Amino acid sequence: MKSIYLSILSFIFAGISLFANTNSLGQLQSFELKKTYSKEELKSTWKKYKIPKSVVPIRYEVDVYEVLYTTQWHDGTEINASGVVFVPRNTKKDSPMICYNHGTRIKKTRGLGIEDGEQAICIGFAVDGYIVAFPDYIGLGKGEKFHLYQHADTEAKASVDMIRATKSLLEKISVSTNGQLYLTGYSQGGHASMATHRYIQEQLSEEMKVTASSPMSGAYDLSGAQSHVMFNTYTHPGYLPYLLNSYHEVYDLLPGDIYQIYKFPYDTVIRHFYNGQYEMGEINPYLPAVPIEMIKEEFVTEFTTNPDFPFFEAIRQNNLYDWKPESPMQLCFCKGDEQVTYKNAIVAYETMKKNGSKYVKLRHAGKKFNHYKCAIYTSMYSKLFFDSIRNGSKKGTRGNAFKRMLIGMGKMVDSGK
Repeated sequence: MKSIYLSILSFIFAGISLFANTNSLGQLQSFELKKTYSKEELKSTWKKYKIPKSVVPIRYEVDVYEVLYTTQWHDGTEINASGVVFVPRNTKKDSPMICYNHGTRIKKTRGLGIEDGEQAICIGFAVDGYIVAFPDYIGLGKGEKFHLYQHADTEAKASVDMIRATKSLLEKISVSTNGQLYLTGYSQGGHASMATHRYIQEQLSEEMKVTASSPMSGAYDLSGAQSHVMFNTYTHPGYLPYLLNSYHEVYDLLPGDIYQIYKFPYDTVIRHFYNGQYEMGEINPYLPAVPIEMIKEEFVTEFTTNPDFPFFEAIRQNNLYDWKPESPMQLCFCKGDEQVTYKNAIVAYETMKKNGSKYVKLRHAGKKFNHYKCAIYTSMYSKLFFDSIRNGSKKGTRGNAFKRMLIGMGKMVDSGK
């Protein structure tokens, strides 16, 4: 009889524990105001980088907060993750929120502010009245564990939990939103914003709703369009082991460690560099220009001929193009992108249209722009798209005609015309 009671109590407490863990996800653990950008400082920065104020108006000063919050490791255990929140100051109206997902980062540490890459894009949204949540994802910034690269499930959950934590922060600092939620991000951030949109729509529709998304230059077709670049000369061969190492952690693809799939000396090189202490630019020179050449032939053969090969199946599970968005989505790309082929956007668009989506559209930002230059223009087009919905459009438009003309003039200069 005693064992029966113990069993019942164990069941009850297990249920309570599970319930508690579920509800604690996205809990704001701590926050700190790290910096405030005055209008004068922002105007000086806009002038320095030749940012047209007519396209990105400076309407508000911006507070920058760093936050720590709870999310999930791939096995469901609760861990801490970090991120940054950009809050426009003294807005006259309630603000919309954007979750901006950053591109590939392998070094764990992260700076703060305009000089730290894509955070400048976040500030560009914030000065015009958007609250911007900028998650580090899992394992980057001040988070626990290590990053799981291009893993759709943890990208989405870390982003959703960042949104929850941001809402808690806003309550604490007495800032209100208008209920609109936009998603965007570049490169890996395109993949992450797509994953987040799908996750919210399919799993969290009673808690939150995506107003619109604008994924930019993401690898939505990892097993198809994007996989082909690994068999040719490629500027960033370091992406491949980052991906394979991450998927091995999640899916346990091989008995033993992952390094057995790499040829010598790459097995040693990869073991040394992938520890969160190096930038991708420091790693790439030590790897072959054709990424697949670091992999042993027997594994390459399996990948190319066996659709049930665990590595291929893991990559396929993280494709993001085969679903039906129910909120407006703009897929931004550049045909000259040497890192993420534009065909990812085309595959996603065509498949989503076949699935019956009425709200997805393509936005080509430039024929000749490389991956880095493309980020500038796709971000501006994303803002125009969001601005149109913020101003009343139901499906989203290409945005203000005068601003598009100014962006077009900038594109001509950058293209050398």
